[in-house]
Amino acid sequence: MRALQLQRLDGPDGLQLVDIPEPESDDQVLIDVVAAGASFPDLLLTRGQYQMKPALPFIPGVEVAGVVRKAPANATVKPGQRVMAFSFGLGGFAEVAAIPPEMVFRIPERWSFEQAAGVVMNYHTAHFALHRRGRVKAGEAVLIHGAAGGVGTASIQVARGAGARVLAVVSDERKAEVARKAGAHEVLLSTGDWLAQVREKTGGLGANIVLDPVGGDIFDKSLKCLAPEGRLLVVGFAGGRIPEVQVNRLLLRNIDVVGVAWGGFLLHEPSLTPTIAKDLEAMADQGVLEPVVGSVFPLEQGAQALRELESRKATGKVVLRMK
Repeated sequence: MRALQLQRLDGPDGLQLVDIPEPESDDQVLIDVVAAGASFPDLLLTRGQYQMKPALPFIPGVEVAGVVRKAPANATVKPGQRVMAFSFGLGGFAEVAAIPPEMVFRIPERWSFEQAAGVVMNYHTAHFALHRRGRVKAGEAVLIHGAAGGVGTASIQVARGAGARVLAVVSDERKAEVARKAGAHEVLLSTGDWLAQVREKTGGLGANIVLDPVGGDIFDKSLKCLAPEGRLLVVGFAGGRIPEVQVNRLLLRNIDVVGVAWGGFLLHEPSLTPTIAKDLEAMADQGVLEPVVGSVFPLEQGAQALRELESRKATGKVVLRMK
């Protein structure tokens, strides 16, 4: 099979298209991959900057969509079915993937393979962040940073599915249109005084929840726009700088800073996966969820896909197409 293999920790330039043996299926679901999602962790992995540091060479990619070729008896999917899947063991940037049955899900009829390739990690992360960690309630104001990206657009839709009012923050008008199409009620530009606009649009109270995959200065300002008993959800640090917080701010303003690590939590409570999947499936059936696809690259241009993420030009989910 063809695969993109990282052969040196030199960023996207370290990727090389290779021809290698297909993975063994054993007790896993063997999937003929049609599309694979490219994510920010993949970019960090190519530079050795992610918390997980696999030995070289390895195949990046944790999100795939395709057709089941073979499945063990305990799987809920069958050969021939269209599925989307997540792999803790990487290997997604390849024509064939072997993934544990509990992380393989059927694709809703109306979704394309490209849409499905960005669903499992992004939408499960958004659901875990907003419901489990953020305790979102109907009617609350949810502010989402990086709202035109894969996690951002997923979070907009999951928040709307919870009955929340969604305020999206993006860096330019092109991304603002993506956030609106994803379902945001209000869109604010990070280049303007979005902090003042949040207060204005919430009657001076501030946001009940802020979802922050950016970190840095965005985190610092987000602390200031939380309503009493507000929750700031720390999802990642795409901006580069890992922020610090003076805890007296939390005490004096009765606010929470909450860590969100969906993948790590599943190791502690794997039973969460089917619970989230069932809720997301119901929202998909209701038409609440409609994954936003950005650029689609052929497999051999995987390095270019990661560079688009690195340049902050990406909107929606960046996808690799196998054929």
